[in-house]
Amino acid sequence: MDFHSPLTLSFFFLLLLLLPTTQASTFAQPLPTTTLAKSTQKLTKLHFYFHDKPNGPNPTSVIIARPPNQTTIGFGTLVMIDDLLTEGPETGSRLVGRAQGMYAESSQRGSGKYSGSTISILGRYPVPLSEREMPVVGGSGAFRFARGYALAKTYKYDPKTGVAVSEYNVFVLHFDNPLFE
Repeated sequence: MDFHSPLTLSFFFLLLLLLPTTQASTFAQPLPTTTLAKSTQKLTKLHFYFHDKPNGPNPTSVIIARPPNQTTIGFGTLVMIDDLLTEGPETGSRLVGRAQGMYAESSQRGSGKYSGSTISILGRYPVPLSEREMPVVGGSGAFRFARGYALAKTYKYDPKTGVAVSEYNVFVLHFDNPLFE
């Protein structure tokens, strides 16, 4: 097995915790419902940057399991995360939430009213592709009964430190929840 091949990740569980915001922003924009959507459903587009920092002081991702005799990150590695989600690609950009949960490398080749709400994404994350698509499989709070898809692109990656920034565009169809109006 070649553990030094390009990275491919699968998100077993990715929990997005969205922070309150009172400022107008490009993070969440209501989109018009389509004829396919019932009148009690909303379509929301989220746009953010996902910062993964595996090294240095206060890492946001930690390897919790790897195959025996493997010294590099690769197939079979399980990672726990508490990553920043920001409005822009810079680390100091406005924080809009956190991605908390875990992901596993599974290939040998390779705001405001949303506070407390979650979106669950499950799928393959083939890093070598210029754009990755993953399904939204559920949600809670404002995103109860969510479904949709996420498109991710690598914005910046440093192979020496493992620091990565990915741009996400998430399209979520969900029922109105009066508790989050």
